[in-house]
Amino acid sequence: MVPTTRTMIRDQLALYLSQKGMPINQFSGQSGINSGTLSRILSGHQPIAMNHLERITKAMDLPEDHFYSLYVDECFYFSSPTWRRLRPFLVRSAELGRLDCVEQVVQNLLENLVYAPMLFEVAEGLFQEGVWQAAELLYKNVSVSEKYQNSERLAVCQYRLFRIAIGDDQTRNLQAAHLFECYLDRLDEADQLEGLKHLAHVYATMHRWHKVDELAKQMQQLATLRYNLQRQSGRRESNEKKTEKPLYFYILYAQLIRSTVCEELGDYNSALDWVSLYMDGSWIQEDNEEVKRTVAQFQEWGTANRMLYRVMGGEYESLSEYVDYISHRSDEIFIALYNIISSANRYDWNVDSILERFASYIPYRTYSTEFGDYNRQVMLDQHTQFLAEIAAYYLHSERKEGIRFILQSLESSARINDESNIIKCVDLFEQHRHLADEEEKEQYKLLIREVQDSHEKKIVQTPSFL
Repeated sequence: MVPTTRTMIRDQLALYLSQKGMPINQFSGQSGINSGTLSRILSGHQPIAMNHLERITKAMDLPEDHFYSLYVDECFYFSSPTWRRLRPFLVRSAELGRLDCVEQVVQNLLENLVYAPMLFEVAEGLFQEGVWQAAELLYKNVSVSEKYQNSERLAVCQYRLFRIAIGDDQTRNLQAAHLFECYLDRLDEADQLEGLKHLAHVYATMHRWHKVDELAKQMQQLATLRYNLQRQSGRRESNEKKTEKPLYFYILYAQLIRSTVCEELGDYNSALDWVSLYMDGSWIQEDNEEVKRTVAQFQEWGTANRMLYRVMGGEYESLSEYVDYISHRSDEIFIALYNIISSANRYDWNVDSILERFASYIPYRTYSTEFGDYNRQVMLDQHTQFLAEIAAYYLHSERKEGIRFILQSLESSARINDESNIIKCVDLFEQHRHLADEEEKEQYKLLIREVQDSHEKKIVQTPSFL
């Protein structure tokens, strides 16, 4: 049955003209639509194009999306759907947050699988623009339509859904990573490199260092193979998809990750071996400003990490040199402070003066590098642990301010669902409960209740994008 709503936009326009006592010619001048076109629209002899809808709505002084729900019926029931009208409507609905309209259009279109590639193309555009809610809806529907096709497009949909799903909750991030991994090999190699990078970040926040090393090794091998093939051919193949970053970046970054894995496992000698590799950019054959900036950034990180690994290995005499070095590099201070306080707890050092000097870096903030902002999930995880390390440092000498940092770390742990750090905070608080005042005990009680409620409400189920 053809819905009666197909004429409602016309009816409302006709009613508006009647109430205003406005002839078509006058509204034509007000809206910028040809009077003959308006007459045919009102009589039902011409469909309403997207630009007509925008002009009519604006001329009637209504919100831009006022007729959007009715326009879905206009597109599908007044005449055969045409991509020329539907594409701009989809994009604008997405930009205005009208996901209900996006869903209705998609459900109607996917009855015909010929529209799947077109919807995928729109989703890609929205993803690049950061309109991720609507892009997610499109990717999910395209995935459903192609789940038996085993196509690269399906793999890209799953990769984008993985990227969209990553947030502050570590448990959900891990579920998203598990779902995406089985599609990784189906991606173009350029997307595989980025996929490996983002997967490594997720597993790093979960402290699954052997898995992180495995992913970094794959990244290093793939980037190296592709880089060597490009250098041998002397040019990029015209049909070869360009990587988000230059291939040499992925090689250096994989080496940096593997150095970090060794650091986390306490193998500082191996970590230093990796540092020597990612500080050496002499093998890079390109010679331009981007190469120079990239090599300089990795060399800066390597210089700092060589000092850091001596500190983390227990060389107290190296601490002042490390502090002086990072003090001139504001984007590196937080990470340095986290490692310094961890070393202080391990070796029973007094670093009060360092904490006082860099007190403004203790609250959470975002940091940037030559390659953009640090990964948010990694930084949230590190900051949560950092607060617990400061708490342990102060409580080691029975200083009451440690309680405040326990509560901050516990609150952050609950927010990102970091169960291991929650346990650490609870253990610390219970050991030093005698230092807490009544207000802090009440805050702790409320936080524990929040953690318990969250745990009880959690339904153990793996979300599916198909």
